[in-house]
Amino acid sequence: MKTHRRQFLKSAGLTLGAATVLGRPAFAAEATAQPSFINRPPKMKLGTVTYNLAKDWDIETIIKNCTEANFQGVELRTTHAHGVEVALNKQQRSEVKKQFQGSPVELMGLGSAFDYHTPDQAKLRADIAATKEYIVLAHDVGASGVKVRPNALPAEVPKEKTLEQIGKSLRELGEFAAIHGVQIRLEVHGRETSLLPNIKKIIEVAGHKLVGVCWNSNQSDLEGEGFDHNFNLVKDKILVVHMRDLHLDEYPFRKLLTRLNETNFSGYCLAEIPESKDPVRVMKYYRSLWLAYQNLL
Repeated sequence: MKTHRRQFLKSAGLTLGAATVLGRPAFAAEATAQPSFINRPPKMKLGTVTYNLAKDWDIETIIKNCTEANFQGVELRTTHAHGVEVALNKQQRSEVKKQFQGSPVELMGLGSAFDYHTPDQAKLRADIAATKEYIVLAHDVGASGVKVRPNALPAEVPKEKTLEQIGKSLRELGEFAAIHGVQIRLEVHGRETSLLPNIKKIIEVAGHKLVGVCWNSNQSDLEGEGFDHNFNLVKDKILVVHMRDLHLDEYPFRKLLTRLNETNFSGYCLAEIPESKDPVRVMKYYRSLWLAYQNLL
């Protein structure tokens, strides 16, 4: 009995030793190779706009919260608490640029409220001039693009004339933006102008490589011949994507992300969601669902 016991313990000790020698490095290597449940890096990047969720945050808070939630970038919407506006002087603009460059968060764009559908030609010229100031601001603070929008089709003007006017305005802005290395991102926005055939026409008239589409995840994306048809109209011109709450089941967010990945889109998906008393927690849930919809979790 004693002999058998000694042999058993000796044998067990060798087995345990082998497991210690051979097993631990294997487990360690496995842990190193698979630090999380994300099975591959996303092609796209995730960020937020400061519309609603972050409208009351200063730059330090934006960087802090985005870093904690693993959001990679931000589009700063005009008029919000961060105060990144054309009134900033040269030194202030440089300081904004340095704040983002010294952080893990990219200032990926500025969100304006300029539009070019008005039949009032004096107002149109004023909006174009104001957009050019904003383009310079984007360059100075290190943002790669400016979001603009159409907002309506005036009833008193033929549709084609308005679409052409918006497109020509964007062409002029694209030429100016090229001098400063900045994109012009046309938000799919506004009554009737948010219909994708109209957006396609505007982009065709603009005809500039730096003028593209800010997909806005509107319910109107499903109208006409349906989502896939509408997506295909502009898929090669999408520069950035705005997304509402991903839990909304009336919109095909999984399909949107699938189609974006099929086109090898590597730009930003930006959360445009309501305020929260627990914003970082909401942002973390948002990121998890964004990854899950791409089958990355």
